[in-house]
Amino acid sequence: MTFGPLITGNELAHLDPPPIILDVRWEIATGADRSAYLEAHVPGAQFVDLDRQLSDPPSERGRHPLPDGERFGVEMRSLGVSGARPVVVYDAAASMAAARAWWVLRYFGHPQVAVLDGGLAGWVAAGQPVTHEVSDPAPGDFVAQPGAMPVLDASQAGELARRGVLLDARARERFAGELEPIDPVAGHIPGARNRPTAENVDAAGRFKAPSVLRAAFESSGVRDDVPVGAYCGSGVTAAHAVLALERAGYEAALYPGSWSEWVADPSRPVATGMPETAPGPVD
Repeated sequence: MTFGPLITGNELAHLDPPPIILDVRWEIATGADRSAYLEAHVPGAQFVDLDRQLSDPPSERGRHPLPDGERFGVEMRSLGVSGARPVVVYDAAASMAAARAWWVLRYFGHPQVAVLDGGLAGWVAAGQPVTHEVSDPAPGDFVAQPGAMPVLDASQAGELARRGVLLDARARERFAGELEPIDPVAGHIPGARNRPTAENVDAAGRFKAPSVLRAAFESSGVRDDVPVGAYCGSGVTAAHAVLALERAGYEAALYPGSWSEWVADPSRPVATGMPETAPGPVD
């Protein structure tokens, strides 16, 4: 069967041979949560620091630039990641951080990556065990080759907002410019459409059904014959939007630098407020 982009706790528990499992628990306000991993995690899981291992240091490219490919390959091999062995990634529940790991691994050419739907909470809810024991993985053989997932630079993102569909995955108040707790400028890329990432999952943090997601994306103007992309504050939760779009049957490009890169150049335009209707693509 096709592996990914999602896997349930029961499906993961019965995979034989077992995949490499990566714990990517992280919060935007507090960063990587290794202490939670040490307290309890899926047996055999290795911890991944999103800020350090799935990103380069903050720069004019944004708060979470894509990691250098050679360094990323070294980091993944140290965790046991191999090109021919499936990888399952998870976080606490809603897959906001896990989707970043899913996307980066896919971007660098790993063909079999799945997100544990519902995260560790979903694993526990399925009656599966947790442990505090940390295993020592055998080195993997994964070689990172960038370019396997579509990306946008700043100029391409601005053009897509005018001529296609560019989804902004941030909360509505940040999109509208009413609140900006992180970046120095509030607002959004002109022409972008707001689709908060939190709306892709249910109350338990599991992704909504493909038909539900597809209908929601269609209401934002997404359709098969129009190119679509996603951005957020720094390229993390936008990966969640790309995953949700894939689940709904769409291929979407990611703008990795996202808003934090966009506003690093004061010459780039900024829009505020909520459009009364979603703008249509220019023919």
